[in-house]
Amino acid sequence: MTSTTTTPAPAGPADPTSGADAALKAKHAAMWASGDYPRVADEVVGGLGQVLVDTVDVQAGQRVLDVAAGTGSSALPAARRGAEVTATDLTPALLEVGRRMAAAEGLGLTFEVADAEHLPYGDGAFDVVLSCIGVMFAPHHQAAADELVRVCRPGGTVGVLSWTPDGFIGQLFATMKPYAPPPPPGASPAPLWGRADHVRTLLGDRVTDLVGRQQTLAVERFADGVEFREFMKATYGPTIAVYRFIAEDAEKVAALDAEMAALGDRFLADGVMGWEYLLVTARRV
Repeated sequence: MTSTTTTPAPAGPADPTSGADAALKAKHAAMWASGDYPRVADEVVGGLGQVLVDTVDVQAGQRVLDVAAGTGSSALPAARRGAEVTATDLTPALLEVGRRMAAAEGLGLTFEVADAEHLPYGDGAFDVVLSCIGVMFAPHHQAAADELVRVCRPGGTVGVLSWTPDGFIGQLFATMKPYAPPPPPGASPAPLWGRADHVRTLLGDRVTDLVGRQQTLAVERFADGVEFREFMKATYGPTIAVYRFIAEDAEKVAALDAEMAALGDRFLADGVMGWEYLLVTARRV
């Protein structure tokens, strides 16, 4: 594993040692530690990591970095292929779940707390850089994209899987937005990573052979919109944060309850929800 620390690309946000940036990242980490995201990964979205690893075709012996890895939905299948994998995330509790899962399988991954916008690795340190519904939630998209490219070696692969704005999770965030606190200055909406033109602009001419694949995850976990709403209120950090923000306003809580249930029902057909995502792969120049 490469452990050299370098200065991130210059287009990023505030210095990571600044009080404002540290406070923002601590808030993000706490949000994802709230609820029970490992349950979301286990019961609903965990298979997406395998999809990303298979599409990129990770090979044995490759140095792989999983950015904003959560519990390791991409890191674990990459390690099963024999790759040398490092999984990073802002939230130690999620990495600890991944560490236990890896140990149970006898997989030799490295799990490290790191900020996607300020990765502590040298230029070109990895053959493959992945992120599965993770880096999209870093608030400063250009800074995060710069880091994905910087730590990937020339000729290496960058692969990112993100929810689309018009798909189910994108619409979930649109539904919650009127009830949520204002975003921090300079932050971009997470679902923009689900637009190929946005990702192409972020990565720029530092990559080639960029391919965007719009696909759908079939979710059979929920019987109706109410069950979906209650699951997300109990497990999903961003939803929990919004409900905490409006907790003292019963009318807003009731309104959001109704909108969340209606959203779930609208996307449910014959017991299946389709959660649309964009999978982008590109080669580092």
